[in-house]
Amino acid sequence: MPNNSLIALSWQTALLRELDVVSNNVANITTSGYKRDNSAFSEYLMPVARAEQFASPDRRLSFVQDRATWHDFSQGSFQPTGGPLDVAIDGEGFFVVQTPRGERYTRNGAFQLNNNGELVTSAGDRVLGESGPITLQLTDRDFVVHADGTIKVREGANLTSDSTRGKLRVVTFANSQSLQKDGTSMFLAPAGVQPQVTDKARVVQGVIEKSNVHAVFEMSRLIQITRNYTEVANMIQQQSDLRRNAIQQLADVPA
Repeated sequence: MPNNSLIALSWQTALLRELDVVSNNVANITTSGYKRDNSAFSEYLMPVARAEQFASPDRRLSFVQDRATWHDFSQGSFQPTGGPLDVAIDGEGFFVVQTPRGERYTRNGAFQLNNNGELVTSAGDRVLGESGPITLQLTDRDFVVHADGTIKVREGANLTSDSTRGKLRVVTFANSQSLQKDGTSMFLAPAGVQPQVTDKARVVQGVIEKSNVHAVFEMSRLIQITRNYTEVANMIQQQSDLRRNAIQQLADVPA
């Protein structure tokens, strides 16, 4: 395959990857706590011509390389729900969740109670406090989450005194980009990446954090990527037609 076709093919491959990323963002517009992804591309220079008679700029080919995908951790808008178990983090940080696969980290604070009175996610994973899972009692009333994540209730017939049921564990990471997605709104920390407890984030009760995906922007990106892919495909087709015509014309030359 000619070099120009290989370069165009590398561009098409990168566009397909970007299309997958943007399509996933669009599919999760309504997912609470979802963080949009972005693609990062770079130029890959490949040396080809080594003879000294070639000019220096002609000794290498410039390909498009799909280098990485990075997460946009900008905060989404808050949607009031009025639900006492719905919470969101104002600032940097993640809630810690215990899953069968180990600890995971999320910004999705749409919590609920399971049959054992434990605070869990919509998937049934237990939400962790600083001392472990948070459990409420059947007699608890007036569930209140303070800004520092402390959970207080009024229990039994004595509704004049508060009891503490735990404190939500909110953590940050020195490099959030090292986190890997595990599902739509969950992240996992690779080996060697340790969470750090933070006291700078503020927990807000009665709201959930919406996705930080902007629908109009992502749809515009989808349209632009599709157009670019079509242009590259047309260019490859034109090059193929030129080669085929050249071969046919050479074949028609009388011997």
